[in-house]
Amino acid sequence: FQNQNKVVANIPYNITAPILEKLLGDVDAPNPNPYESIVLLVQKEVGDRLCAKPGSKTFGALSVRVQYLADCESICHVPPKAFYPPPKVDSVVVRLTPRTIPVPAENPKKMATLIKLGFSSRRKMLRNNLKGQVDTDELQTLLEQRNLPPESRAECLAVEDWVALANGLTLNV
Repeated sequence: FQNQNKVVANIPYNITAPILEKLLGDVDAPNPNPYESIVLLVQKEVGDRLCAKPGSKTFGALSVRVQYLADCESICHVPPKAFYPPPKVDSVVVRLTPRTIPVPAENPKKMATLIKLGFSSRRKMLRNNLKGQVDTDELQTLLEQRNLPPESRAECLAVEDWVALANGLTLNV
């Protein structure tokens, strides 16, 4: 039983987020002993969020936090009829492969705060969600450097963009 470094589980859907945090850690506190692979059966809606691409409806703070720490892959769909009694939701098997962060945030705590603020009001532009917390001109310059429009919303920024913002912005919190 030494060197066990993989997780395969059918987890309770109502506590998926805390379990993910326990397994992966968080942006500002990654798991110091990451698993080689994590394969989970999760509610389809959550699986879609975990593996979502920037710009999609399902891409959100959870997507950024998880994808900062791991590569995510949807393996297969599991219909309700695969269970007894059948649940009212579809399920999906996802594989999370924790990885070394290519360009880590210099201040992970700041990145975690920016993600939380950036996604606080989903329909608002990023500059409005961060208003008062960061210098607007500084934000505008960083968005331009990353070839992102000034009207960008949080869900349009890739994980690398969030790292660049965290590394380049001064936070007034």
